[in-house]
Amino acid sequence: MKTINSIKKVNQLSENEFIGTFGNVFEKTNWIANKAFNSKPYKDFDEFRSTIITIYENSSKEDCLKIFNAHPELAVEKKLTEDSHKEQKGANLNRCNNEEFSEFKNLNIEYRNKFGFPFIIAVKGKNKKEILNNFRKRIKNEINLEFNEAKEQVKKIATFRLNEIIN
Repeated sequence: MKTINSIKKVNQLSENEFIGTFGNVFEKTNWIANKAFNSKPYKDFDEFRSTIITIYENSSKEDCLKIFNAHPELAVEKKLTEDSHKEQKGANLNRCNNEEFSEFKNLNIEYRNKFGFPFIIAVKGKNKKEILNNFRKRIKNEINLEFNEAKEQVKKIATFRLNEIIN
């Protein structure tokens, strides 16, 4: 992942470079990065962070669902973006025993059937046990509560990713 240490460098990126750098901050969602590109120049990183997060927060329910559905299923997904692979590996989701793998697989199916999108949690700093406990708890939520929680988790993931790119 490319890191950028000055807002001047962010402002100097071409559209392709900008999208290439920030297009996966929101999993496989280039349109947010494209809107953020069109809002340049930025005076500092705080303004940039605020702009890209606000674009997401102001997204329609349909656009949020598209973003949610771009996220991989935890522990069982084989085709991961570089960011998702790193995040899931950091939580040891790539090292599930048979029982854990089976539970993740079943919870993923049940969750998607109930809510229409995959379970989303910012896994950074969490372990498998914490993630499974969250999964077991949140699958009992009603749809509006869970939609809002998924939206908040996507924002956390994006913030982690932004902070890794800009410093």
